[in-house]
Amino acid sequence: MDVNYVSTRNKNEKVTASQAVLQGLAHDGGLFVPTSLPKFDKSFEELSEMTYQEVAYEVMKLLLTDYTKEELMHCINSAYDEKFDTEEIAPLVYADGAYYLELFHGKTIAFKDMALSILPHLMITAARKNNVKNDIVILTATSGDTGKAAMAGFADVEGTKIIVFYPKNGVSEIQERQMVTQTGDNTFVVGIHGNFDEAQTGVKKMFNDEALAKELDQAGYQFSSANSINIGRLVPQIVYYVYAYTRLLKEEKISSGEKINVTVPTGNFGNILAAFYGKKMGLPIDKLICASNENKVLYDFFESGCYDKNREFKLTNSPSMDILISSNLERLIYEIAGEDDTKNKAFMDSLQSEGKYEITAEMKEKLKDFYGNFADEAETKAEIKRVYDDTGYVLDTHTAVASYVYNKYKKESGDDKVTVIASTASPFKFTRSVMEAIGMDDPSKKDIELTDVLSEVSKVDLPGAIVEIKSAPVRHDTQCEVDEMPQVVKRFLNI
Repeated sequence: MDVNYVSTRNKNEKVTASQAVLQGLAHDGGLFVPTSLPKFDKSFEELSEMTYQEVAYEVMKLLLTDYTKEELMHCINSAYDEKFDTEEIAPLVYADGAYYLELFHGKTIAFKDMALSILPHLMITAARKNNVKNDIVILTATSGDTGKAAMAGFADVEGTKIIVFYPKNGVSEIQERQMVTQTGDNTFVVGIHGNFDEAQTGVKKMFNDEALAKELDQAGYQFSSANSINIGRLVPQIVYYVYAYTRLLKEEKISSGEKINVTVPTGNFGNILAAFYGKKMGLPIDKLICASNENKVLYDFFESGCYDKNREFKLTNSPSMDILISSNLERLIYEIAGEDDTKNKAFMDSLQSEGKYEITAEMKEKLKDFYGNFADEAETKAEIKRVYDDTGYVLDTHTAVASYVYNKYKKESGDDKVTVIASTASPFKFTRSVMEAIGMDDPSKKDIELTDVLSEVSKVDLPGAIVEIKSAPVRHDTQCEVDEMPQVVKRFLNI
């Protein structure tokens, strides 16, 4: 059955999967959502005997229906290869009463690798399928991880250029170093004097700027997105939840059809939305536990039904979650509004004009799959220390937020189902914060130097990504004001 995609703000804009991947964002500013979510057509027992690559094909073929089997397998095998530093691409590690799904063994030591390493291949295949003559310009805003992962994926990919905007003082030292040392003649990194939400809004404005699109077209370019708003990012994220379930089944930690809970540290809402889509497709997930940091806009939304970004923006030690506009939530709003594009558009217009919207009681009733809570900075630090002291396992700051919220949920609900916690980044990415938390910080050392100490403490070899950036030269040092973003893009493209 063919699955097409429509905009959350106008159902009349209908495209194929490859067109949705290519376009990134719908023309009206909405996000592409599938016209239907098909059920898995293989049993979980069958899937449990498959490799990660084979599971990826079985999941992705259901949603990316205009790609041939050969095209999809080529994309999958090109992405999930020897660039991962563990034999198993997404290992499950049992610690402290839960299964941590380690999604950080790729080139950039963060979960974005899992979906972003395949996106360039999906995109170039889509360009060929749709006879696109222009070069694709990937325009993306990052709160720390997406930028590096996208650049690593697109570096030197023919027919593409990639421009990444990040908040100059809003990412960790190692995150920044990963970005500014990125190789590839088609990569460009810009630190903006502002926060992530401003970077993201600036990028969305450029996507919706018709005059700019015309200028680009004349110069032989067109924009696309590598953020989690691109359906080509979201679909591969469903895969690792299916894979985790089937590994638990294979290892007899659960019986077939037994429901599990999933906990996700959440910023832009894409990662937890992928688990929700998996559930809708038949994955036996019970509760989706949405963990926020001090920027707890999602927690407040799940509590009250009111999404309100009018609040102080806090810089925390879990910067990938320092977000007040969770873009992917729009896909869930569209879903619980009964796929009513007019209703959804009214909410999004309200968010833009007033910074908030309130869903109906009937819609709030449909959020029962979700549980939201948050961890403040002190709680996050304490959780890293507690888990390390009790088990020797070292969590990064984002995973610690998830771990803390999961334990809060368990205490409140008494629900002790088998739980998978999405471990979204390596502790080596946030070395300073992690070492401070476990009481082993050395202020005389730079973050990058502290990685050796963390390696000893955690009894884990230094990831290849860290070894690489230790001696890599800085290649990008551009900075700009928020309102200068379009000029910077044109300058890079020589327009």
